[in-house]
Amino acid sequence: MVIAIHGGAGTILKSEMSAEKESAYKHALQTSLNKGFSILAKKGTAIDAVAAAIQVLEDSPLFNAGKGAVFNAEGKHEMDASIMNGRDLSAGAVSGIRNVRNPITLAKAIMEKSEHVFLTGEGAEIFAKQHHLEFEDDSYFYDENRYQQWQKINATDAFQLDHTSEKKFGTVGAVALDSFGNLAAGTSTGGMTNKKYGRVGDSPIIGAGTYANNNTCAISCTGHGELFIRSVVAYDISCLMEYKGMSLKDACLLVVHEKLLKIKGEGGLIAIDRNGNIELPFNSEGMYRGWQNVAGGAVEIYGN
Repeated sequence: MVIAIHGGAGTILKSEMSAEKESAYKHALQTSLNKGFSILAKKGTAIDAVAAAIQVLEDSPLFNAGKGAVFNAEGKHEMDASIMNGRDLSAGAVSGIRNVRNPITLAKAIMEKSEHVFLTGEGAEIFAKQHHLEFEDDSYFYDENRYQQWQKINATDAFQLDHTSEKKFGTVGAVALDSFGNLAAGTSTGGMTNKKYGRVGDSPIIGAGTYANNNTCAISCTGHGELFIRSVVAYDISCLMEYKGMSLKDACLLVVHEKLLKIKGEGGLIAIDRNGNIELPFNSEGMYRGWQNVAGGAVEIYGN
């Protein structure tokens, strides 16, 4: 039984991180890990553990997902999420939704209760209401720091990656291996501040930002979405393992530190293979991340 989580990667400046803020981030990450691992410890499924761990991060204003989602160009919150079950390759994804409290819950409902994989916008919200998912008013998603980030570039053609003084890829995610040998992965995000045109990144795209296959691994990514889409990062790692016989570690190193860097793709990912090996690689200055298994665990922000 293993679980790993992330809360975004990028240029996370230690010089601008107060002890109080760092403690708050680590507490949120640990709470997420505890929630997910407790499900695994009770013989729960990897898919349930992943969804529960991500819900904790979506409910925190510290991360750019759910409650902490950034403002788009219209001053609204558009959220994306996806989830995948490595046991049967079933998956659910959603993009461009508003007011759904936990986008990962909607992605999971699409996977389990529909014949589809990917729903968007108003149609996805109708599906969520039909399945009695929880909605919140705009005020729930309002965060003063996020608002000030948006105000600094509102009415311009600029967009930015979550923070003003830090180039941070605001995404949350989780991967898990349960006691039955099943893998699962999930990812959720609020996207880019001041994003326009219904922009969608890699987070809800199966194979780009999220992938799970019991034969290989489970992956959740955080980075500059356009480049992760072009590199099909999550699936590429699985393919390197399946078709070239590479280890999880070697596949992650090749994709994150060579392939992505060649096209100036910044970010990272969390990964678990079918044997419970964990990799948390990133080519940026930091990544909010954590892992836990029966022997222990850790949460970290800086350093590789």
